[in-house]
Amino acid sequence: MRVFRILFGNSILLQVVISIVVSIEVKEAHFIADWSRENLANCFTKLSKAPTIYKVIGRVVLDGMGHQTLRVEIFCTIQNQVKSITSAVISSHFEVLETAMPDTVDAVELERNEAISVAVQWVNESMTELLEGLEPTQQEVADQLLTNFFANKLQEDKESKELELSLQQPLSLMSLQPPSPPPPPPPSSKKKGQKGKKEIIPEKPIPPAEPPEPILHGSMAVGAVSLAVAKTCATLSNTPLYLNIASLKYKRESPRTLSLPLLMITMLSCGKSSPGKLNLMKEVICIPHPGLTVQQGITMLLEIQKQIIKIIDKPHTPKPETKKGHNGKKGGATQIFGKLSYIGCLSINYDTIEQPLLLLQGICGNLGLELGINLYLAINCAAHEFIDYTRGKYEVMTGVFKNPAEMVDIYVELINKFPSITALIDPVRKEDIEQWDSICNALGSRCNIIAGTAAKSIPKLLEEKNLSTPKCSGLIIKHTNQTTMSDLAEVTKLIESQKRIAILGSTEGESSDDSLADLAVGLGVRFLKLGGLSRGERMTKYNRLFAIEEELVQGGTLVPSAGQTFIDFEEEDLKAAEAPGATLSSTDAEIPHDVPPFSMTSEAVK
Repeated sequence: MRVFRILFGNSILLQVVISIVVSIEVKEAHFIADWSRENLANCFTKLSKAPTIYKVIGRVVLDGMGHQTLRVEIFCTIQNQVKSITSAVISSHFEVLETAMPDTVDAVELERNEAISVAVQWVNESMTELLEGLEPTQQEVADQLLTNFFANKLQEDKESKELELSLQQPLSLMSLQPPSPPPPPPPSSKKKGQKGKKEIIPEKPIPPAEPPEPILHGSMAVGAVSLAVAKTCATLSNTPLYLNIASLKYKRESPRTLSLPLLMITMLSCGKSSPGKLNLMKEVICIPHPGLTVQQGITMLLEIQKQIIKIIDKPHTPKPETKKGHNGKKGGATQIFGKLSYIGCLSINYDTIEQPLLLLQGICGNLGLELGINLYLAINCAAHEFIDYTRGKYEVMTGVFKNPAEMVDIYVELINKFPSITALIDPVRKEDIEQWDSICNALGSRCNIIAGTAAKSIPKLLEEKNLSTPKCSGLIIKHTNQTTMSDLAEVTKLIESQKRIAILGSTEGESSDDSLADLAVGLGVRFLKLGGLSRGERMTKYNRLFAIEEELVQGGTLVPSAGQTFIDFEEEDLKAAEAPGATLSSTDAEIPHDVPPFSMTSEAVK
């Protein structure tokens, strides 16, 4: 100050200079204080205890079809404060055909509600005690605890049923009477040397349906809590869920690059529950070209969907019948009407196999698109839904029955006529093993044969480590019941190690939880099957894919999706026969994420 007084005296200029200097000193002092507080806060945050799980709460919520399902919420202790971090909703595995009788629907609804009630009880009474104090970053530890918990519940259920059976056996033995001897066979009316009528050789009976795999009530609590832990870790670490899942699968900090799955989007439904006579096509699916972005592919298919709606709404003008279909009847133009299916697509009234495919072919032509170039087709046949067990045949169209061997001929003819079909899902029942072999050998080099309902459950796949029954190109896996995040990672590695295709699918009663998109990207599956382009619970997942694609593009970590590839089963069988001692690669081996899941064994769709 003395220097300023000597230089400026007592002038007004001196006062101005002094005020400027004082204000600068004050601002510097505030800056230093703020900087010190921020650094101290960061320092203490680093030194503080990592967030741990405080409690887990389960609640009953409704899915997209108005059915009950399970929601799990996780609370964590963060710097001595309890906070709600995130929640997850898992869909129920219970699925009922739209054509089911009311009594069946009511029985399934009752069983579903009972299973969810048990799941809520497990979460609220046992999961908090099981996971309390665990860091959400320890996904594998959490999944192992959940798996052990479920194994104990399974053992308890087994012992309870054995005890119940042992109590019932004495009563049943007392009521049993010794069986009467069978009556003697009737004498033959045919005399020696007499010529009889020509015997009609009966068709080979179909194998009986296998009993469904038992599912323990409450099991969905395990899958829901595992997903909630993964989402909690992602939220607390401020990283996307798909990166956490990828790190879990590939055992590394963070993958260098990621690719998006190809989309299987359902456009039409012409299955057993559709209004027409055709039963063979539960889902007619479109697959955008791998070179398109997710946004471009969905925009293209939305335009096709608009054209389908316009055709349905257009007034009908009768035309002469000229063309014959598979049923031998003329397939003239009829009034097309449809309804919105629960899987988010239009269910329409077609009577022949060719009609829905010709509809899409015509619409694509009008839009300047070409099937087999801009987009491809897949058919979910859902053969288990139109099998007639009394006849031992498949009712492909109302009144038209085909035995399993004839079904193979139908598919070969279909692919020959429409080569843009690159996948068939559940073409026959899982019990028709011979026909799976025949279809794969006949079509596998140009069409993927996928096991959906025919595939074993994820626990069975991980237990047996065998994908050869039924013979197929790939499997649809779903996150349901006791499947943990670690299970999903292991089963996709198993599928890839045996050079098959992994497809992540949604259940028919989906919720608004969009985690399925993150799981598909993190697991690196080849396809993602979410249903149609309607209904909010499905569109939320497509919207999440848009966001993931944008994040990967901005981060420079998105690599193009691999094109479709097919398996030459005859060549594969020949190699297996030449090397009987060879074993498939171990699922425990590290699979680099930058390498495609399996090498191309035959032509690829370019």
